[in-house]
Amino acid sequence: MRVTIATRIFTPEPAAAAFRLAALADGLRERNHDVTVLTSAAPAGLTDGVDDQTGPTVRRAPVLRDRRGQIRGYLQYLSFDVPLVFRLLFGRRSDVVVSEPPPTTGAVVRLVCAVRRCPYVYYAADIWSDAAQSAGTPGWIVAGVRALERWALRGAAAVVAVSDGVADRVRDLTRRDVVTVVRNGIDTSVFAPGAEPPAGPPTIVYAGTTSEWQGADVFIRAMPGVLEQVPDARLIYLGQGTAWEHLRELAERTAPESIEFRGPVPPAAAADILAGARIGAVSLRPGQGYDFAVPTKIFATIACGTPVLFAGQGASVEVITPELGRSVDWDAASVAVAITEMLIAPDRPEERTARARWAAAHASLAATGRAAAAVVESAARRPRQSESEGIHRS
Repeated sequence: MRVTIATRIFTPEPAAAAFRLAALADGLRERNHDVTVLTSAAPAGLTDGVDDQTGPTVRRAPVLRDRRGQIRGYLQYLSFDVPLVFRLLFGRRSDVVVSEPPPTTGAVVRLVCAVRRCPYVYYAADIWSDAAQSAGTPGWIVAGVRALERWALRGAAAVVAVSDGVADRVRDLTRRDVVTVVRNGIDTSVFAPGAEPPAGPPTIVYAGTTSEWQGADVFIRAMPGVLEQVPDARLIYLGQGTAWEHLRELAERTAPESIEFRGPVPPAAAADILAGARIGAVSLRPGQGYDFAVPTKIFATIACGTPVLFAGQGASVEVITPELGRSVDWDAASVAVAITEMLIAPDRPEERTARARWAAAHASLAATGRAAAAVVESAARRPRQSESEGIHRS
């Protein structure tokens, strides 16, 4: 089959969406399908070695990015979605198209696929209208996003959801149950333990997006308490996000000599830094509508052999067993105590090896890609259905 993946973000950008879509492309190619990815030009500093000739065909187009280098915001979305109309309309016809959020991209894909009489699959990592509502966006904007998102989801031949919670929300919005749950995974060939145990100052690493609803500031607010017991501890942020500048300002007021911001780095570099850390920090701020999420950075950290400290509640707590790390409430005092105890306690090489083996067995990106590829293949080959089909899980 000919498969087109329409996404504003793709490798080498270090983001969960890029990882899972690259895995999907690999899974489809394993099944001997011809895959083309329509995406954006890679950001500055991440262009070396981009688009390996042995991988899928990747067609990039210029796009408007914000000052942090992200494609985030109405103008930024439009700069990708408007050209996408013509790229899909006048490109070769596909047997199936895969759409990644935001809902504006899903709406473009539904419109063009209706014209070209082609089914499409919507890959739902989260529910954007819920996120907009939890962020305090004006009601009329939330209503518009929800209507657009519902329309994009309802037209899909199948929806891939990354969690049971997302699948339930898709069902609520569409009144159609054409959802398969395929959980996020991580590339365990990249994210793996280092050759040597962590050395140097005890380090806590937060790797990934820093949006307001993730509440990554809790680790900064915890640092004064940590430094009282572990004065050489360091907290490193890797990534970007809407909360980035706020975090930097908070760090300057809190513990400027012990907190470092490095911005986005390629996956291999992030893996090296995580493998050299004593703790991988992950958070979800309660009450933001994301308690159902299990952030990919949890699996990336574990795959590197590093224990996770999760601050928050919900589905992630169930994943993180004592062998993999700790879960605490989202408050600075609890986080400070947990970090201190984890830094003081020994972390044996055999424990790091066991964590990495768990990730390889339970959170492999390759397995995720194959499962999602099976959904796309099935959606392309079956007749379009309007009745409920039941929620499947894999």
